[in-house]
Amino acid sequence: MQISDRVRNVVQSDIRRMSRECERVGGINLGQGICDLPSIPELIEGACEAIASSKSTYSKFEGIDLLREKIAKKCETFNGFAVDPATQIVVTIGSTGGFATATMATLNPGDEVILFEPYYGYHLNTLRIQGVEPKFVPLGAPDWAIDFDALRAAFTPKTRGIVVCTPSNPCGKVFTREELEKVGTLAREHDAWVYTDEIYEYIVYDGRKHTSIAAIESCRDVAITISGFSKTFSVTGWRIGYVAAPPRIAGPIGLVNDLFYVCAPTPLQWGIARALDIGGDYYATLAADYQKKRDMLAAALREAGFTPYVPQGAYYMLAEVPEGAGDDKQAAQALLEESRVASVPGSAFYASDRGKKLLRFCFAKDFDALEEACRRIRAFRRVGAVRA
Repeated sequence: MQISDRVRNVVQSDIRRMSRECERVGGINLGQGICDLPSIPELIEGACEAIASSKSTYSKFEGIDLLREKIAKKCETFNGFAVDPATQIVVTIGSTGGFATATMATLNPGDEVILFEPYYGYHLNTLRIQGVEPKFVPLGAPDWAIDFDALRAAFTPKTRGIVVCTPSNPCGKVFTREELEKVGTLAREHDAWVYTDEIYEYIVYDGRKHTSIAAIESCRDVAITISGFSKTFSVTGWRIGYVAAPPRIAGPIGLVNDLFYVCAPTPLQWGIARALDIGGDYYATLAADYQKKRDMLAAALREAGFTPYVPQGAYYMLAEVPEGAGDDKQAAQALLEESRVASVPGSAFYASDRGKKLLRFCFAKDFDALEEACRRIRAFRRVGAVRA
């Protein structure tokens, strides 16, 4: 009774595992990026109207026309690059579905793809299950700088892609235009794609601006832009994302999307299309509120003896575990059992041992829940002192 070789080295992510553990103890989940915040009325109204008017059949595999048109407008006005909604956009099952279809359409077993470390585990395992070989280039804490000599050395004749997650899950790095230009230059030299996961594009801090590599003219033809609406509109369970790519590759991505998923949920596509009419104040408030939450969590972690790496964007924070708290898995379990706050062991984001002294925290919670989680984290230091 055969099991596919593709799944032999794939295990349940620590992100999922810690969420289940959190449910077991009735804790506050700062592990998985569930983003359990209220949905804005525009989303609900758009989806409900679609359901009431029987817009519940299959859409085109590349998505409903209206949503693709609005995504194209958003790419031009916010991201800074123009795309044809008819030939360059595919609506997918979340940004993870976008990454899966994009890589399936452009890579072969045995190809190599470069990941920056710390990486998002779903990127890694999606590549592994396709028979693609990952190569890792570490980012340097605390500012997550890129060693471009190490990056250049990671390219080989088998390299066919590099993954850029900006703002980054899990470290919160926001790639600068200059960094992206250098990445794009290396990709072009080696005939490789740049897969950019930009799902957190509206969540940036301290006056920073998000830059899409596709907005850089010299990089546009090697860029496959992947994004979505789960984080921006706090609807992680809706699973609506998209890929924007040159026409010659958007077509194959659409074919893979049809084969694996048929289409994204049609009524929810209508809901997102309605939400994209929302004004710019929404996005400014979103980022400002998350910055306040970031600072709340960083302060609590410091008081508890952690060393947080304050993110430049996204809603995750890596933190060094306190001395005497054990490795990442031991510290995560102790924090959960003693304070009923879930985090994710840092080794979920590293191929090297660097992650064994880190935990990842998600602060996509309402203010009341996050304040209670911070109170419990502060108390964790005292519990640990008593235990010691």
